[in-house]
Amino acid sequence: MLKLIDHIVRISARRDRTEINTALVEAMADIFAPASLCVYRCFSSASTTIVFACAGIDHDGVFSRNAYLPERRFSWPITQDKLLRQAKKTGSVVTEKLSNGSQRLAFPVNAANQLIYLVDVVISENFPPEKRVLLMGLIEYFTHHIALLDYGETDTLTGLANRKTFDKHLFEVMGKAANDELSSMVSGQQRRKANGNDRHWLAVCDIDHFKHINDNHGHLIGDEVLVMFGRLMRESFRYDDQLFRFGGEEFVAVLQPAKQTNVHAVFERFRTAVEAHVFSRVGHVTVSIGYSQLLLNDTPADVIDRADEALYYAKQHGRNQSACFETLVNTGKLRPQSSEKGEIELF
Repeated sequence: MLKLIDHIVRISARRDRTEINTALVEAMADIFAPASLCVYRCFSSASTTIVFACAGIDHDGVFSRNAYLPERRFSWPITQDKLLRQAKKTGSVVTEKLSNGSQRLAFPVNAANQLIYLVDVVISENFPPEKRVLLMGLIEYFTHHIALLDYGETDTLTGLANRKTFDKHLFEVMGKAANDELSSMVSGQQRRKANGNDRHWLAVCDIDHFKHINDNHGHLIGDEVLVMFGRLMRESFRYDDQLFRFGGEEFVAVLQPAKQTNVHAVFERFRTAVEAHVFSRVGHVTVSIGYSQLLLNDTPADVIDRADEALYYAKQHGRNQSACFETLVNTGKLRPQSSEKGEIELF
């Protein structure tokens, strides 16, 4: 029991998902010595739930991956695993007896009625009942701790990540982008050629004339528009893209590496989805989008400023469009890192 309390103290001291996951795996390895263990972070996509194996114990020992940046090679649809799918459906622990007599258990972790984690563990057939009680208690504590963290990182209205988590998320992405760039340089021309011009991208998305919606329909209807706008974002982007409500009617998307032509298609798909949707009591709403690629030596302010420049251009030239900062600079329509935004009503 003292060992369990010690590990709970270690878990409770963490405020980072990756560190919390690692602390949970260390606790379970030390106390229960499971045959295998996997902690999955769950992401809702347009058609299914994607599970990302972010920490656990496998044949090579303990592993831990960045919980904020799901790697596609360790991610797959939940439909590929019957037990995990059943755990999501029932909302409670489910079990499966394996051919060697051991037992597999899948624990769902929910927050605000959404599946956010799954803990998948295999225990021996002679696993003591008293340890089973301790295991259930540890998972329950992890559930409460991670749900509390999720609440603190999530915008309560839209369900997207909130503004105060943006800097941390962006630094995680920028660190990965820098590592990818340096790795490509070290690996030589063949690696660079294989990757093409794939880059991380950041976009600022601003609902057009949102102030008019609040003035004409009231703030409650305005909130309904924001909720639906957030849902359209989740449906339009990939599960591993980072989506934020930045403040008011302004949203930010940080995209995984892609070529500029593909990125433009993604933002246009989202823009047209918003334009085509009929918002309750409001009708049609449009969005303006400005985006820019993340560079090796960027600060968060650098890339935000460039995306904002492109957004201002889109607002000045008719709204309801997506504009790329790099394209605007290359065509002479903007100057690099221009600070002259002009006088324009953004709402």
